[in-house]
Amino acid sequence: MDEARIASIHLGRPTNYIDAKGVAWRTALIKEAVEGPVHLSEAGPAGDAVADTRHHGGYHQAVMVYSRAHQAYWRERFGLEIGFGGLGENLSVEGLDDENVCIGDIFRAGSALLQVSQPRQPCNTLARYWQQPLLLPAIWETVRSGWYFRVLQEGSVRPGDSLERVERPHPEWTSARVLRAFRDGAIRSEEALAASELKFLTPGWKTKLQEKAAP
Repeated sequence: MDEARIASIHLGRPTNYIDAKGVAWRTALIKEAVEGPVHLSEAGPAGDAVADTRHHGGYHQAVMVYSRAHQAYWRERFGLEIGFGGLGENLSVEGLDDENVCIGDIFRAGSALLQVSQPRQPCNTLARYWQQPLLLPAIWETVRSGWYFRVLQEGSVRPGDSLERVERPHPEWTSARVLRAFRDGAIRSEEALAASELKFLTPGWKTKLQEKAAP
């Protein structure tokens, strides 16, 4: 695996848009690159905000992370020039992706200590902003969704900082595997129930997985 590092840092604020049907809506999906340093607290990166506080933000969704490796895929599949920060990520990273980060992994970056808490659950905001209705089902299909860090130790990070993994409590449970367990929970209930027992998975996700697996 290539050395894991923060390639760029992105911050955004809620912005008003008009969708393809002429309906006004508001999102903080699009993030702009900043040079840093950026302070990461338990509430997220300083200077960043979310529009939908019911479904986004908070301790377990403090920092949204996306692999740079996926950008070329969306360009080739849909012709989308999304750009880094265009899928809501705060950290655009190299050397890590959904198939090689595990729930509970702890990384040191700059002076911060970060832990993988859950996959990002794909939502319609992604397809709505990019005006590509097939994007959402494609993210579910390929599990190129990204993940969240909770901040165990507040600190500052910069572009170029390495992401040094210092602990891996759930080595069999990648972010991608957990998202698949959620996606397929109704037909693979044993997998969903096993994922729901992960100690360091976000409590809300544990409940969702148990509900998916319920007969």
